[in-house]
Amino acid sequence: MIFVDTGAWFASLIPTDPDHASATAWLAENSSPLLTTDYVIDETLTLLRARGERTRALLLGARFFRDGLAEIHKITEPDLELAWETFERFADKDWSFTDCTSRLLSSNSESLKLSRTIITSSNSAQFKSCLNGAGLARNEWRAIM
Repeated sequence: MIFVDTGAWFASLIPTDPDHASATAWLAENSSPLLTTDYVIDETLTLLRARGERTRALLLGARFFRDGLAEIHKITEPDLELAWETFERFADKDWSFTDCTSRLLSSNSESLKLSRTIITSSNSAQFKSCLNGAGLARNEWRAIM
């Protein structure tokens, strides 16, 4: 199973996004099941709407909720507490709270059977480095940039 974060979903839908070609090519070639979170869906759909992409937001939402595009992991109370600790600990970084939930979920790859994480965030190398240094990241991080 492969965890897909906001940047990859967004890039796959927006032709003008710098990562669009990489994201769409990767998704087209992938045959492994995908996993995302309720927070990532919220962030992605909100970002699409905020950028004037209402139709794309509705189409992606339908693919998540009607078509089973990805398994949806719901963020739990313990996830939130750990994400808050990460958000607080790395307050000097430009990470969203959703980024913190995603990265902690990705670091819990064994219990979720994740083989890798697909991200496009410009903060990805920084996040990976910080979490690896804290002993938190265990699965393969792959940036499709």
